[in-house]
Amino acid sequence: MTSAFDAHIEETDETLTGPLRSPRQMLHDQTYDDHASIHDDATAQKLGFKAAAIEGPTHFSQFVPLGAKIWGERFFAEGCISAHYRNPVFEGEKVRASAVKPASGINITAIEMHKEDGTEVLKGSMSVGGGVTTALESRMFGLADPGPLVILHDVKKGMKSGRLKAVMDFATHMGAMYPFTLNDKLKAITENSSWYASDKNPWDRAIIPMEMISVLIGSVALGHYLPMRGPAVGLFADQEIRLINGPLFVGQPYEVEQEVVALSASKRTESMWLRTLVFEEGGSEPVASMLLNNASFKDSYANYEKELAEITG
Repeated sequence: MTSAFDAHIEETDETLTGPLRSPRQMLHDQTYDDHASIHDDATAQKLGFKAAAIEGPTHFSQFVPLGAKIWGERFFAEGCISAHYRNPVFEGEKVRASAVKPASGINITAIEMHKEDGTEVLKGSMSVGGGVTTALESRMFGLADPGPLVILHDVKKGMKSGRLKAVMDFATHMGAMYPFTLNDKLKAITENSSWYASDKNPWDRAIIPMEMISVLIGSVALGHYLPMRGPAVGLFADQEIRLINGPLFVGQPYEVEQEVVALSASKRTESMWLRTLVFEEGGSEPVASMLLNNASFKDSYANYEKELAEITG
């Protein structure tokens, strides 16, 4: 059987570092709530970015070979990447993933990604199995009271989506949020693997890349069921994808259930933290999960200041 990856990994006594890669922008045509997103150049520039940002989970693919190097096949079944996004990446820029080498028997380690010029893109943790506190879990536990919210005024912790059906075949167009197919992604993915495109792997079935678990979930559940005020432009500020009993398979029917687990705010954004569980169709135990800080820009909501004044009196 062929190995999962052929990427060259630089190894020292302390770290593993992958190659420089140029991630592709695949969301120029993305829309949600009938308006353009931060992945559209014009919209991004209005919010102070130089161009459309490449979607955060795109970067997860560069960490998977590092996780596989550390924990082997287990990473495809029980791996977790937990990341706080620090700076956006724009098409044409090169980025590199790195991980601290954990001691034998340790199931969690620190990760970082940097641009070619040294700019930090993300930092967080990578792990396998349960019984560890991930970078995002630690971050969420430390959240302060957000104070008065406008865009998320009517969104409450504990709101749930109910079960939603989701499936990803090679040729499935993933909708307005993700206007491409898995075949399209595999032509552009930063770290490709034969395990993604064929059954020549330990599970005898093509597996969904970790970054595409975000697409599988987001195509059916990204807070659309919640009473958010808008339109407002959002971005992913923090994200964790965890395999519990994986991997997930191409063509396999799944069900997802999403819940608001926290609310927070910064100077520029309001955030809802969404935890999504992925089940096999009709299953009772989750096979994967995603924790997402979905942040909305205050400046992108036209009535923000007026409604804030009304709310605060």
